[in-house]
Amino acid sequence: MRFTKFNQALCILLLGFSASASADIVETIAEGCAAEIENYCSQVTPGEGRLLACFFAHEDKLSGKCEFAMYNAAAELEHAVNSLAYVAAQCEKDILANCGDVAVGEGRVLDCLEANQESVSDACKQAVDEVFEKVE
Repeated sequence: MRFTKFNQALCILLLGFSASASADIVETIAEGCAAEIENYCSQVTPGEGRLLACFFAHEDKLSGKCEFAMYNAAAELEHAVNSLAYVAAQCEKDILANCGDVAVGEGRVLDCLEANQESVSDACKQAVDEVFEKVE
């Protein structure tokens, strides 16, 4: 699949759908790397990749538990991005046709697709059902 700017934007904007998935990823790292955060990165202000940069700066000191937590978090994130790319590919025409005037973010596009279910393609409905059923 060619990852167009539309798909990239949609994925970024739909990431809000998975606030719980994002929280799970953060929790996975926070729990798995608690000792490393306390010992090496306690002075780092979280956000914008700073904590990850701290981990890389101390990568030779990371425990197996922390490395495993970071691997699991990366796998969860990759799965979320792939799922969103799938929805974007299946729903691009439906979003443009039915929800082009909807402000993106906070699940509004997804709500719009649901509100316009009768005119949304079966492929889009199936993709949304598959992805959001697994996440929720």
